[in-house]
Amino acid sequence: MANQFPSRTGETKPLEPADAFAGTAAGHAYGHLAGFPPPGQPIFRSFNSVGLWTLYMKEVRRFFKVQTQTIWAPAVTTLLYLMIFTLALGGGGRVVLGVPFASFVAPGLIAMGMINNAFANASFGLLGGKIQGTIIDYLMPPVSEGELLAALVGAAVSRAILVGLAVSAAMMFWPGVSLEVRHPWAVIWFGLMGAILLSLIGVATSLWAEKFDHNAAVTNFIITPMSMLSGTFYVIDRLAPAFQTVSRMNPIFYVISGFRYGFLGQSDIGSSNMAVLHGAIGLGVLNLVLGLGLYALLRTGWKLKA
Repeated sequence: MANQFPSRTGETKPLEPADAFAGTAAGHAYGHLAGFPPPGQPIFRSFNSVGLWTLYMKEVRRFFKVQTQTIWAPAVTTLLYLMIFTLALGGGGRVVLGVPFASFVAPGLIAMGMINNAFANASFGLLGGKIQGTIIDYLMPPVSEGELLAALVGAAVSRAILVGLAVSAAMMFWPGVSLEVRHPWAVIWFGLMGAILLSLIGVATSLWAEKFDHNAAVTNFIITPMSMLSGTFYVIDRLAPAFQTVSRMNPIFYVISGFRYGFLGQSDIGSSNMAVLHGAIGLGVLNLVLGLGLYALLRTGWKLKA
């Protein structure tokens, strides 16, 4: 009877040799040599690169399936902004920071398009899962909170980069626009930091929101005013001192001005290159703090787990 076990019908049948071997120490050793972990031992001990990449590609494919809306439409919209503001404010050979108005406003519009679409992408992921009832797809896989956050932010940054490239290509057809890069490090750093900043804010919004109206409220009353009042279409030196102070408290101002510095070699962050460097460091520290705070919030399961 030691080599028999009850079947579903209550009868007994001989234990197969493979079944008997699997429960022995030799079976465990064979499984280890064959590449299988021992029973009860987790496969992903510290970092699940496969899960991270899978979730990242899921988010990328989600927005890429509707690329007409997520990538090319923002390029057309930004080009319309350039046309309207250039015709309205750039007439008469207007020069700002030593360059024609069209060349001054173009880098800011590129950065604004990038950060707005980074927020739009990141703010939909978890919210869409909660509304559609598919949030379990984010919570059940063996993916840690850090990997989940990295995948969501990474996909949003990828969309921001694609939008930035599409907007830049569209602006090449507009007369009077020069996109000569003078400081590549500033273009890369401020572009990435701005996309990461709005991606983190987007994930936080997606975590907090319970319906699309909540997401729209953050977009309309926080993100859009911060973007439009960030110095995209003007230099803050022309504002009253009180409004200059308010502008310098807006992190998107440093994203726009630093990104523009990469193209023009000039910025209204400060009169020296050191001021731009301080702005770059400040954005990096801000993203680090926001990322750690959001990671801690995800670990609590707030708004995600019962």
